[in-house]
Amino acid sequence: MEIHHMRPVRLSNSFALLLLSVALFSGVQLALAAAHIHVMGLPEYSVLIPVVASALLSLRQTMIVGLFNLAATIAIYGTLRRDIGCASQIMVVTALAVALGISLAVCRVRLAGERRLKHLMIARERLNLLSEASSRVGSTLNVARTAEELTEVAVDRFADHATVDVFDWALQGEEPTREPHVGDITLRRIARQSGLAALPGTVRPGEVVTYREGSETARCLTTGEPTRVDITDAGDATCWSADAVSAGANAAHSALVVPLRARGVTLGAALFTRFQGRDAFDADDVLLAQEIVPRAAMCVDNARRYTRERNTALALQRSLLPQVTPKQPAVEAATRYMPADSRAGLGGDWYDVIPLSGARVALVVGDVVGHGLHASATMGRLRTAVRTLADIDLPPDELLTHLDDLIIRLGTDTDRTRGDGHNVGTHFGELVATCLYMIYDPVSRRCTAARAGHPPPALVRPGSQAEYIDIPAGPPLGVGGLPFEPTELQLPEGSLLALYTDGLIESPNHGLDEGLEHLRKALSEPIPSLEDTCDHVLTTLVDDHSRDDVALVIARTQELESKHVATWDLSDDLAEVARARDLASLQLGGWDLEELAFTTQLVVSELVTNAIRYGRGPVQVRLIRQDTLICEVSDGSNNAPHLRRAQAFDEGGRGLFIMAQFAERWGTRQRPDGKTIWAELAL
Repeated sequence: MEIHHMRPVRLSNSFALLLLSVALFSGVQLALAAAHIHVMGLPEYSVLIPVVASALLSLRQTMIVGLFNLAATIAIYGTLRRDIGCASQIMVVTALAVALGISLAVCRVRLAGERRLKHLMIARERLNLLSEASSRVGSTLNVARTAEELTEVAVDRFADHATVDVFDWALQGEEPTREPHVGDITLRRIARQSGLAALPGTVRPGEVVTYREGSETARCLTTGEPTRVDITDAGDATCWSADAVSAGANAAHSALVVPLRARGVTLGAALFTRFQGRDAFDADDVLLAQEIVPRAAMCVDNARRYTRERNTALALQRSLLPQVTPKQPAVEAATRYMPADSRAGLGGDWYDVIPLSGARVALVVGDVVGHGLHASATMGRLRTAVRTLADIDLPPDELLTHLDDLIIRLGTDTDRTRGDGHNVGTHFGELVATCLYMIYDPVSRRCTAARAGHPPPALVRPGSQAEYIDIPAGPPLGVGGLPFEPTELQLPEGSLLALYTDGLIESPNHGLDEGLEHLRKALSEPIPSLEDTCDHVLTTLVDDHSRDDVALVIARTQELESKHVATWDLSDDLAEVARARDLASLQLGGWDLEELAFTTQLVVSELVTNAIRYGRGPVQVRLIRQDTLICEVSDGSNNAPHLRRAQAFDEGGRGLFIMAQFAERWGTRQRPDGKTIWAELAL
């Protein structure tokens, strides 16, 4: 491993050795003075300075400098300087030889100390690198980001270039299909970091990289053991990392590949490369990489498992929501659902667009308080309950009352389970939810709504600004004991209704009132497309770090033209049955639906007969032509008919059963002044 920032330490040691050399030279001078030799008067002894100072060089260089000075001194003082006595010459040569020996000894000691210091610094750098890798790698539960953190830690301090490649199943959070054994191995690059500004032949993150069978990387992935190699040509480098090859001084000369293995599964490989001008990887580097990469592999596997669990939970939650929004004659609708960020977890928001009898439609949004799988499962149960209650045509206030009772029972069952000790897991607490339920009738253009602790819906009338409908808030579902008050209003055709959950308007950055104002302004902007309106609202109000999931329904009301509706009032005389059949037959002729005359006459005859015989006046017949033909008969009694199978010798009881065989759907809904029995016939 190449150690950086060594120069300040080397300089401080050199300065200390220089002081030692000066001290030794001064000692030699004192010794010569004691021997009554006029050392200070002999300039020839200045050659001792470079000999002693040469201890600052390497051992070989110190020997060369010392021998050169010794040979030069012998030549000069032995042959050229005859004026110096023999004793002085011997003293000079001896002092120079002693100085050379001292310099060599000091150089040897210095080099040994520097080697020990270098080993200590290498160990410290490795500990620092391990510490940094432990603290930086795995800061998020994202596979790609975890791999990027590994390459960021490794580059410059451990390698010049680093990449991380993983299998696609690991990136998608899935379980491994099989361990790699034979053949070419295809991975996907998810992280790349280099100390160079640009490299030719780059494989960018997100792209596929294939390692040939028999290459070092493929062998490493198969065996699960790290491998290092000295790259001698470009052909060797390509089997390691396609973007680790460059030209000139930056050519790769050493590579190291370490498998990403966690819990006995190979997730991919980390590849490290060093360029010219840096020491090749050695055995100690392999040991260091075996410490760092497995830790990162464990973080990658944790992120993969989290991704799998989150994708599973999101798939469950989305399966509980409507997959498509069916086309409705009453409204044109667009819907959106956005889960919260990973820190908040799954939520319990839901929405629905439910077709009702009489061409009406129900719009509903709700929110289960809390997050997690329990909230999602409760949301699914509530949505199913709402659909069931909507099928029996309950008005909004009654539906919320039944839903409130259901929430209370679910909470009681949860408490009992927890008390018996069979519930292992998180303490869920009391079940609380909010809900907004609206019914729109395209024939009368009347909208009836009730809410249980939910934010009010927004209304945009044609040519007007957005406003909020004043609906009594009511208590949240699960509180119990308090009534829900409905609100009715007349809507012009083309009105825009916006139903949403609190995650859309609540944010840490602003208060509830400010969020409502932002929503009002966003809905007031004239955007023709409902899909674009939904996107605009979400872009305006929701950021990337939302703490709550969001459900949004935007619907544009439509009016059913009068030419598609026929209504007749009848008396409570059985003679009116024949008249009702004739009126229905004439109306079908006007709609060019003569082929339905027999079936329609049978249905109308049965419903009118039951209304007159078992109900009370006034009796009304209504036909609605839409995607289906809807036959409705209303009377003033609240007693609903019940379908039964007549016995062989029964004189009656077969009419309703026969009608049900001809109709696609049929049912009963209560009205304030009686009931309505309806049947839908396919066109």
